Amino acid sequence: MNDRPRRARPPRIRSTTVLTVRRGDRVALGADGQVSMGDTVAKPDAVKVRKLPDVGAEKAGVLVGFAGSAADAFALLDKFEEALRARPEDLRQAAVDLAKLWRTDRMLRRLESLMAVVDRQTSLLVSGSGDVIEPGDGVIGVGSGGTYAVAAARALVRHTDHDAEAVCQESLQIASEICVYTNDRLTVLTL
Repeated sequence: MNDRPRRARPPRIRSTTVLTVRRGDRVALGADGQVSMGDTVAKPDAVKVRKLPDVGAEKAGVLVGFAGSAADAFALLDKFEEALRARPEDLRQAAVDLAKLWRTDRMLRRLESLMAVVDRQTSLLVSGSGDVIEPGDGVIGVGSGGTYAVAAARALVRHTDHDAEAVCQESLQIASEICVYTNDRLTVLTL
């Protein structure tokens, strides 16, 4: 029989509901602010979305949102910025380059995160398993409350005239009312 004491596992960190909504010529990317460790709220006001200025088509910028470990997400954000600097006018190719690196690099492939990246023309979901997915309707949700936010966004897009920012804001609010790992301290960025 094994008498060695078991090491306690660190509490599972759950956080993030990130949503992107494309409507007309506008795109919005938003996230809640909650970071949870186990059954405790560790931080209520984290910022999980960023604007990368002076890159992308017409230098309008690129918006990035991430779900998963914050340290992993920031490491991937740095790598994505490098890929985007190498291909400033081609978000798709920069995302593919990141996904390839993420999947094949020995250190990066251990990083656990998902990224939503958008510019004025394109919305993409990028994962460490090599996925680069462009949704047909321009709606992407990641994280604990992502599916709730996507469902709300699709309903609002179909049944209201709200702009992308309003749909994103309201959908994240709805997700915060359903998902215990999502709060209503929202950050929404637009292009």
